[in-house]
Amino acid sequence: MMKKYLSTLIGLCIAMVSFSQNPNENRKEVTITGKIIEASTGAALEYATVAFTNKKGEIVTGGITDLEGNYAIKVPAGVYKVTFEFIGFATKTLENENLTTNTRLPTVKLAEDLQALDEVVIRAETTEVVVRLDKKIYNIGKDLTTSGANVGDALSNVPSVTVDMDGAIALRGNENVRILINGKPSAIAGFGSTDALRALPADAIDRVEVITSPSARYDAEGTAGILNIILRKEKTLGLNGSVQTNVGDPSSASISGNINLRTDKFNIFNTTGWRYRESQGYAIFNNQYRSNTMVNPLVTETRDMDRIGRNFNTNLGMEYFFSEKTSLTASGFYSRGSGDDETLNMASEYDRLNVLAIQRSRIEYESETDENYQFALNYITKFNDDGHELKADLQYENGKETETSLIEERNTFPSAQLLPSEFITIDENQEEYLAQVDYVLPIGENAQFEAGYRGNFSETTTDYELTEQEIAGGIFVRDNGLSNMFTYNENVNALYTQYGNKFGKFSFLAGLRLEHTQLKGEVDAVNTETSQDEALNIDFDKSYTGLFPTLNLTYELNERENITLGYNRRINRPRGRWINPFPSRSSEANIFQGNTNLDPAYSSTFDLGYLKRWNKLTLTTSVYYQYETDAFERIQEDTGNETPNGIPIIRMLPINLSTNERIGFEAGVLYNPAKWLRFNGSFNFFQFNTEGAFNGVDYGAKNTSYFARGSAKVSLPYKIDWQTSAFYRGPSNNAQTETEDILSVSLAFSKDIFNDNATIGFNISDLFNSRKRNSLTNTDTFISESEFQWRSRSFNLSFTYRFNQQKQRRQQGNRENDDDGEF
Repeated sequence: MMKKYLSTLIGLCIAMVSFSQNPNENRKEVTITGKIIEASTGAALEYATVAFTNKKGEIVTGGITDLEGNYAIKVPAGVYKVTFEFIGFATKTLENENLTTNTRLPTVKLAEDLQALDEVVIRAETTEVVVRLDKKIYNIGKDLTTSGANVGDALSNVPSVTVDMDGAIALRGNENVRILINGKPSAIAGFGSTDALRALPADAIDRVEVITSPSARYDAEGTAGILNIILRKEKTLGLNGSVQTNVGDPSSASISGNINLRTDKFNIFNTTGWRYRESQGYAIFNNQYRSNTMVNPLVTETRDMDRIGRNFNTNLGMEYFFSEKTSLTASGFYSRGSGDDETLNMASEYDRLNVLAIQRSRIEYESETDENYQFALNYITKFNDDGHELKADLQYENGKETETSLIEERNTFPSAQLLPSEFITIDENQEEYLAQVDYVLPIGENAQFEAGYRGNFSETTTDYELTEQEIAGGIFVRDNGLSNMFTYNENVNALYTQYGNKFGKFSFLAGLRLEHTQLKGEVDAVNTETSQDEALNIDFDKSYTGLFPTLNLTYELNERENITLGYNRRINRPRGRWINPFPSRSSEANIFQGNTNLDPAYSSTFDLGYLKRWNKLTLTTSVYYQYETDAFERIQEDTGNETPNGIPIIRMLPINLSTNERIGFEAGVLYNPAKWLRFNGSFNFFQFNTEGAFNGVDYGAKNTSYFARGSAKVSLPYKIDWQTSAFYRGPSNNAQTETEDILSVSLAFSKDIFNDNATIGFNISDLFNSRKRNSLTNTDTFISESEFQWRSRSFNLSFTYRFNQQKQRRQQGNRENDDDGEF
């Protein structure tokens, strides 16, 4: 960011000098155009300066490059020395250029000057923001509080993003967010689940693109928008890498490393990590039933969870350069994990005098193994240096997961009695194929045309088998009412085209995307009647075709201030456990059941944004409005069934509501008042109004909530850094449930050693152990209070060693081209 400021200042000085001179008024003016890029990556350098010096050594005129690295400068005809500069990069000059007609100079490639870079760059150790026409790019940097953390933890530090105790990721308070890895659906992101993100170390992230107004090149999936996670891939020549180790409490340990070898012809990169982690959590439920016929109307549950997770992952790739303009990248990702969880559920029933009547324990021993792998080929050819290019991608992914659960139950009061046990086996297999082609054609100096195709074809098979004892200690017998095999197919074919142009200070990008979706589900079970809701269609085959227009506008008030306006239409498709009609078994009385009748939800969103940069302060704000039809909502209802002990079974069921109106405001501030002090804060306020009914019950609701986060970093003597981060989420509610506010604080320290080649760090996550969710659900048949904590306070000690890497090298995310993040 400092480079931009200094470059802009230099450009202004050049302009002032040229204005103060008195050139020959009769001399003919010509327009000189060209482009400046980074030598190692080919990425455009915005705000680089161009100066024209005459034979007397006087600067006649000059200017700076735009967001795409292009410049167009009018200069009196003559012979000049042309100088190209960007702070932290080595200067280049063209001597004795005879500029007598409109001329396009050759593309200039600037290389980093590491010695100069160390003198002027602010270390990118806290998140910084770069605003593009259709997205905001957050360069994660070395956030100390994420040392030893995973990608899911790191996302919780990105403005506009929240991660709840279940690991669910939301954008602006909306969980209908599409998560991409390097611009594509990926096994790393778990095919729509976020579990796999918990296995990937946070330091694997280069940057996160928050795309709240996606252009037509992106998937139409995700009504809240898109989070595009770009993984690190070193761009500098030679051999370099780093190794990081972590130990923590509750017991955890990890080691991860990355290595990169780049030459003029190829680039080999690898990231490998191993992780062990123990986590404790708990949940409390108090269910008060309004029925006058129940002998014991109050039922309480306490759930203690002990989880152990192990994971190994590696990502290996090679990029081969056929020429300066054509390359092919082959990469593979592999991950294998295992986990052992023990959940103790104590249920107590109280009579109308609040006297304990019955107490039982339910212990679930769960063992899980998962394996994911992905292979990808990426081809790109650049026809020239102006952005005319063709890209093609092929990708295959496969994920396998096996989960076994033994559930033992016994009465402990008023007398001890062993009850029949259950044994559950779940085998899940996911396959996905992806093919896409993108074509980009610049038209003139400022216009650009794009078109492309993407095909996603996925199949998920879930084999669920429940066996249970008819009598305690007896043999296990298959339950044909709940055992099943559920096969789900999602096939999406998409075409898009878009056109962008710039007229002075005004830019626009307009596009249209066509998507055809097929959603198909099939259940293979011996008995599909005894345990299923008659209203749920067990098998389904649905097709949808939709048009998704997008429009993004930007007006530059000046070089440091702009206004943006975006519109897009998007879709949210049901998937996974949300449509599997067979209920969960983690609790007898509180279950989750998918809904095969779910239809996609559609939304239209308007977003008005404002960006202002000062010398030490950057402010971003936006106001947004979204109107969604057939919006998803999770409701709780009495199924009318009872457990063998006579307790009513309450299920959580996702449904389509008729509409969901959402309006919100967000603001982000980056403030560096001194070299030793940096602040990073954001605030997000939103209000939504839902309307709709299900089974004769009105679930309409109006909810106002907000969340805020802040981070302060202080550089102390002896190369010690201290960072404090805080997150606060205000109370919220829907038609049935009120959720209390949450405050969480994290603390971290780090110190550079071994001539800055290594760093030791220490952090405390959730310092006050306050990250807990408390909620109250009130319906006509029951009142339910709950408290839930996924993971308790944790401590982490880390050690990082770097070889042939400069810690102060500025993140290049703000100057990257979009090779990894398109479509």
